[in-house]
Amino acid sequence: MDKKQKKRKESINSIIKDNIKNIDRQGSITDTKGKKKNKIIIYIVLALVVLYICYAIFLLTTEQSKNFTVEKGKIYIEESNTGYIIRDETVVKGENYKNGMEQIKTEGEKVSVNESVFRYYSQNEGDLKQKIAELDGKIQEAMKQTENIATTFDVKTIENQIDDKVLNLSALTDNSKIAEFKKEISELVSKKARMIGEASPQGSFIKDLIEERAGYENELNSGAEYIRAPKSGLVSYRVDGLEETLTPNNIESLSEEYLNNLNIKTSKIVATNEECGKIIDNFKCYIATISKSEQAKEAKVGDKIKIRISLNTEVDAKITNIKQESDDSFLIVLEVRNGIQELVNYRKISLSLIWLSYSGFKVPNQAIAEKDGLKYVVRKRAGYLTKVLIKIATRNDKEATNEKYSIIENYKTDELEKMGYSNKEINSYRGIALFDEIVLNPDLDKAN
Repeated sequence: MDKKQKKRKESINSIIKDNIKNIDRQGSITDTKGKKKNKIIIYIVLALVVLYICYAIFLLTTEQSKNFTVEKGKIYIEESNTGYIIRDETVVKGENYKNGMEQIKTEGEKVSVNESVFRYYSQNEGDLKQKIAELDGKIQEAMKQTENIATTFDVKTIENQIDDKVLNLSALTDNSKIAEFKKEISELVSKKARMIGEASPQGSFIKDLIEERAGYENELNSGAEYIRAPKSGLVSYRVDGLEETLTPNNIESLSEEYLNNLNIKTSKIVATNEECGKIIDNFKCYIATISKSEQAKEAKVGDKIKIRISLNTEVDAKITNIKQESDDSFLIVLEVRNGIQELVNYRKISLSLIWLSYSGFKVPNQAIAEKDGLKYVVRKRAGYLTKVLIKIATRNDKEATNEKYSIIENYKTDELEKMGYSNKEINSYRGIALFDEIVLNPDLDKAN
């Protein structure tokens, strides 16, 4: 093979190799493009599925939003206000209030006339208590030295009583009960000490210690000042200085300006006083409030309404006083006989005046349509739309309706007769029932 042929062969081989590389490169490019196309197709399919699901949910939600299921409920005509608590309360205070006080009756506890409410400490109470504690230690030490003496049945009985009292004491939370149990335990310990002392060689020594202790205890009790209840009622130590001002006797002189000038914070808990207490009438209290509602303009003394004093507490109230403060402002005083204990901690509260409340079939106002002076709802059942004649319930000659909802009722037979309906129409009348599905924003012309 000459040189020319050899070069020609090499040139052909080179061209062949280049073509093979080009073919391989084009195949690779083609594969890559194919994969990209497949991914794009998958993404498009997924997007279409998501869109379909969203559309289905939209249609379902839209369809449901067009209908309403009839259920029993309650609607209110109410207004939010603040109210000032007015109580019949008597402050009780003694001469030794500077010595500090010990509660005998706890906050909110009921007390009878002449029953001890609290006591002031005696002037040297700290020293006397220390001496009594020291004597208790000496008595206990003397009693330990008598352990070899046979324990009598009476002593064993007292020990069992002490153990029972101590066990029950740990479960108590009432301060007055705790103080009572401690006193009884102390008396039992002293009784046990006397019994052991009398049966031991150290009997006279223990007896002297007990007598000395009794002397200090008598001095302690005689030096203390006990404050008793001048009347029956609820005990409270939350004294704010308004007990002689915001009273039932001064209701007639109250005004909006006076109440505002008190500068009382709403829902602020009255602080506990460390020098005195008070007895509150637990049968009734009063709440003064300022109202600018249309209902207040129509209200009369003696009207009964409800007030909501917390999220879940509604109580009955009766209007005892109404005073017009301005063209659109009325001072209203309400008498309350329930929930008094819940109000003891406060002087000014947030409340809702519930002027009217209704119960029954509660439906949105947008489900009620009117034609020729009559009201209808459209019932949807098995795909069919039926026009149903209904009426708005009334209470005290006022319709049971507010801005969003109404309480509806079916007509009675005699009412339909008075309205001129025929027997056939009356017999075919099918009113609204519980759990019926009715249409919102109904078109009466599309219903049968």
